[in-house]
Amino acid sequence: MLESLFSKVREASIELPSLGDETINDILLAVADAAVAQTERILQANALDLERMDPSNPMYDRLKLTPERIAGIAADMRKVATLPSPLGRVLKHTVLPNGLDLQRVSVPFGVIGVVYEARPNVTFDVFSLCLKSGNACLLKGGKDADESNRCIVSIIKEVLEEKLSGEIGGGVVELLPATHEATAELLHARGWVDLVIPRGSKRLIDFVRQEATVPVIETGAGVCHAYFDEAGDVEKGARIINNAKTRRVSVCNALDCLLIHQRRLNDLPALLAPMAQSNVIIYADPIAYQALHSSHLSPSGESEGGFYPHRLIQMATADTYGTEFQDYAMAVRTVTDLQDALRHIREYGSGHSECIITEDAATAQRFLTRVDAACVYHNAPTSFTDGAQFGLGAEIGISTQKLHARGPMALEEMTTYKWLIRGNGQTRAK
Repeated sequence: MLESLFSKVREASIELPSLGDETINDILLAVADAAVAQTERILQANALDLERMDPSNPMYDRLKLTPERIAGIAADMRKVATLPSPLGRVLKHTVLPNGLDLQRVSVPFGVIGVVYEARPNVTFDVFSLCLKSGNACLLKGGKDADESNRCIVSIIKEVLEEKLSGEIGGGVVELLPATHEATAELLHARGWVDLVIPRGSKRLIDFVRQEATVPVIETGAGVCHAYFDEAGDVEKGARIINNAKTRRVSVCNALDCLLIHQRRLNDLPALLAPMAQSNVIIYADPIAYQALHSSHLSPSGESEGGFYPHRLIQMATADTYGTEFQDYAMAVRTVTDLQDALRHIREYGSGHSECIITEDAATAQRFLTRVDAACVYHNAPTSFTDGAQFGLGAEIGISTQKLHARGPMALEEMTTYKWLIRGNGQTRAK
């Protein structure tokens, strides 16, 4: 049913690399300006989506757009416009003894499909990264954000029509219907789509990986840990843990589990204290639970002197560890040493982002070396796992796999390469 649309996008992808970087940057800047200028139009569409979602749903925060968030999205697009083109870079150059001149050069994938949930900002991010890297894109958003996505794509298409005047047709970006049938067609569009990237919940990512017959790059769910070592600094640790957990609880880089060295249990209430203002529920193992409940509290049960409120402390269950909460909730587990922390991360981590809080350089180095994750931090929160924070501009997601891309997928990761071989009549011996 969508084959004619796929064909239209494929045709656009063939012509896109011929656009100069100056033209591409001009389009990105114009779209950024249009997003800001039409903020009210976008917010009206977004309000229709928000009306259908319970505000207590953790996805509500991801769905919600504000003037400040739209301004931030526009700033990210302008940042992408300032970055060097990722196309045509010579990645490797060699001349063989027979005189053949070999170059490995970066090129676009062609057509990239992105399946995502209630995140209308992704619509802008994917378009800007795909355009800058010479890729046409097929967007498959969730029904929760359909009004927002359709409004955003309309604004983008208005700019493309003005700037390109039909040079490469209308297929630079297309939004598919928010139906399961459209998802199925996209995932099986061999010959039309070069790559599919899922961005969302573990369930969505697993479904795309299992169902797709086109190549997939996983931008995986984030089950993120922080290990507070025996040599950790309490003040520094409290800041890092609070920022990693509460900055935005619904994002994939939010902290889900604190691992604490058994010799530092007396510091656990102080480490958690800043999160009491956000009413973060703590699911603690028996030892940590006892350490928190033995803390001094005021008669009202509220935190006092750096201690954590009892009303926010619950006992961990078998399902606590390995959970991506996406909410004001976090697990705590006591570990005996670094090895114990590493074992826990190997068992329950998702390969996204992990951090250690310690003043011992040797311990930090062992952690950085031995943890198998896309991003590994020392004395900094997992909240920094973000393409913009890494200076990469907007990102299409955080890859947790090891083939092609790992970590923030920005411009460089939106390209593949081909070999260019120049000769002068050489032939291969029989």
